[in-house]
Amino acid sequence: MTGPSPDFCAFSARLGQDPLRVQGPGGNTSIKMGAVMWIKASGTELADAERASIFVAVNRDAAKAEAAGDGDGSCKDTVIDPANTLRPSIETTFHAALNWPVVAHTHSIATLVHAISPEGREVAAEKLADLHAVFVPYAKPGLPLTREILARVTPDTQVVILQNHGLICCGKKVAEADAIMQTVEDRLAMPVISNTSADGTTSMEGFETVHESWMAHDPRVCDLALGGSYYPDHVVFLGRALPTADHDEKPPVVLKPGEGVYLRSGATSSQRAMIKCLSDCLSRLPAEWTAEPIGTEAEAALLNWDAEKYRQALAAR
Repeated sequence: MTGPSPDFCAFSARLGQDPLRVQGPGGNTSIKMGAVMWIKASGTELADAERASIFVAVNRDAAKAEAAGDGDGSCKDTVIDPANTLRPSIETTFHAALNWPVVAHTHSIATLVHAISPEGREVAAEKLADLHAVFVPYAKPGLPLTREILARVTPDTQVVILQNHGLICCGKKVAEADAIMQTVEDRLAMPVISNTSADGTTSMEGFETVHESWMAHDPRVCDLALGGSYYPDHVVFLGRALPTADHDEKPPVVLKPGEGVYLRSGATSSQRAMIKCLSDCLSRLPAEWTAEPIGTEAEAALLNWDAEKYRQALAAR
């Protein structure tokens, strides 16, 4: 069986190596080759696409059937090679259901700044009007998100903005998907407007003070960081809204207002990537825009989900 093409792997790796597009094991790409669809495996990193076997071959029709409700949505039973030990991405169903040969999904910072804010989403709709971008309300990744996407896209849709989640771009070829994604990135690009130079003023035993400590010294951003979580991977790798003190559940990150942001010693690379993601996002959020957290019910659904526990376990290795 022929594996994914070199240009697809190079495209995937480039996305994964840019923290303004993908953080840690987030995001996923797929390419359809006849009856086979190659999709990034859950818990792997796009950054490794050219140096490791991160893609899983699935039966595209079977995965598409799961998107329509024939199965649990995990697509584990659609994997072609029975000896394979990796699981397909939890978002395999929408990749299979979108009728484009190449589909790329990122947690683009430029997109997130717009997608977490009602004002931002209005601005994004104007910026992307000629691309006929489709906006999808927040839904739990997996089948719930796939259903929301399929209820809104048309056969011609190539750009999808996922509220409080990220970006999907599609193309007939790798180059087309790449070009469309770059166009969206260019149009949604936002400058850093916060003063990110402030350092932590105190230390915490068992934690290290991180560069993102500026968030503790910006009252508005501090309130936002403490007020909720704004996209799924924050919850998966950092937990709910940042706490202000250590506690029995051993949070990976603590934010002390007016003092600093502290990362637990031995934190994973995924946790480091996600605190940087929060900093990158909130440092670009215009003062006149509000930000909407995903809410406690959505957080609970992610924290108690076996599929995300599996991804957490792989990321902790």
